[in-house]
Amino acid sequence: MNSLELINFWIESSDRDYETMLKNFETKQYTWSLFIGHLVLEKLLKAVYAKVNQNSPYPPKIHNLNVIAEKCGLELNDRQTKILFTCNSFNISARYEDYKNEFYKKCTEEYTKEQIDNIKEVRKWLKEKLTYK
Repeated sequence: MNSLELINFWIESSDRDYETMLKNFETKQYTWSLFIGHLVLEKLLKAVYAKVNQNSPYPPKIHNLNVIAEKCGLELNDRQTKILFTCNSFNISARYEDYKNEFYKKCTEEYTKEQIDNIKEVRKWLKEKLTYK
């Protein structure tokens, strides 16, 4: 895939995951909703990576959102840094048994809605970065 195809691949995949995140929230699958929310941002960050690294558009095979953002050269404000840091925990907490029980307890409807709102905020900002001007 060339750079543009790769960018579109990541954006389309993120958009599908975004819908899945919302559906999981609607059906009260809060832990999975946030796990997918991490993927939404990860894939958009990888699209940004492909955009800013057109000569070598394949992003590193990592999942740490803050590290990917750094490799993209993005300047995050404190709020964005904190949101990405928090979202990183969703990837681990929903995946590994020893973290799942604590994560499940934490993921109330209120907490999950707050985090989804944060994901939406960063998603919008990243999508703006992906718009060609």
